[in-house]
Amino acid sequence: MTNLPVIYAAAFLAAFACSAALTAVVKKIAVKLNFVAHPRQDRFHKSIIPLGGGIAIFTAIALFCLTAAICAKIGKLPFYPKEFTNKSSELFIILACATVLFALGLWDDIKNLKPSTKLFVQFAAAFCAAYFADVRVELFIQSKIITSIISSVWIVLIINVFNFLDNMDGASAGIALIATIILFFAAAMSGQLFVAGFALLLAGSLAGFLLFNFFPASIFMGDAGSLVIGFFVAMLTLKTTYYQTGSTDKWYVVLMPLAIMALPLYDFITVTTLRLKQGKSPFVGDTQHFSHRLKKRGLSEVQTVLTLYLATLATGLSAIVLKIINSAFGLLVGVQIILVLAIVAILETTDKNDSTKQQ
Repeated sequence: MTNLPVIYAAAFLAAFACSAALTAVVKKIAVKLNFVAHPRQDRFHKSIIPLGGGIAIFTAIALFCLTAAICAKIGKLPFYPKEFTNKSSELFIILACATVLFALGLWDDIKNLKPSTKLFVQFAAAFCAAYFADVRVELFIQSKIITSIISSVWIVLIINVFNFLDNMDGASAGIALIATIILFFAAAMSGQLFVAGFALLLAGSLAGFLLFNFFPASIFMGDAGSLVIGFFVAMLTLKTTYYQTGSTDKWYVVLMPLAIMALPLYDFITVTTLRLKQGKSPFVGDTQHFSHRLKKRGLSEVQTVLTLYLATLATGLSAIVLKIINSAFGLLVGVQIILVLAIVAILETTDKNDSTKQQ
């Protein structure tokens, strides 16, 4: 389709502009309504920051998705790829599930819900998306119920991964942007126009918000944003086709989502382990995240976030390579990802005063 690059570029730029404009508006309204984040022990920000960035991100995505689904349904836009038209029903279901998560996150931003309540709603929304919109991994298992349950666990995991990452200016949105762009290329390489197009809508919305959220942030996304972002990224990892039938020598490409999400998963696993060892709930916030640990070692906030971005890029780009190499080199890619995480572990556990002590 000759005009496909134009459609992709237009989708990204339109979502970017819409998200940026909505974020600017929401920021002003949030201040007037006192919908703000106050400084706390588990946060590094020292001033009152408006919340509601998630409203802008979700609204931008929802507007474009609804427009695309409606236009595809009534057939008013002849340049739409046929795949978009066939996927309109799935898009409505996915958007409905995202709306439930958005409402959950927004209510949590206002009332601070119990973790058990949040997890229950997350699993319900995830299962509906997996079962009714085919947002699931097959894993060569015939049972739709089983694959939907397995996929729901993955979706809820990624939702909470990005919720955990939302602990420093630009961290969650920036890492989600990088992961989404990598998933766009993976989907485009597989000829999945619907998934690739949605990825660019999400990427554009994240980039527009990031203009206001990168250090020093003038607005936070809140749970209304992090839950939705995590859901959409998880959806993209499950909807993207990695394994091609007949490519028995490239089974390892199904590990691409793990490679793309290696750094966020590393943060989630390490901070959860630390909290459990200390007898704390994994869902009680603190300053023990990977980003916090790096900052305590002497990095500035900008240096810390850029380190997160570069490490995510290093593992994510390796994931793309998995689609075009043989099994021997696939093993090397896996080793490379482990080495990147090992470097990260060394950086975050090095005392900034060690060099002074040695001198």
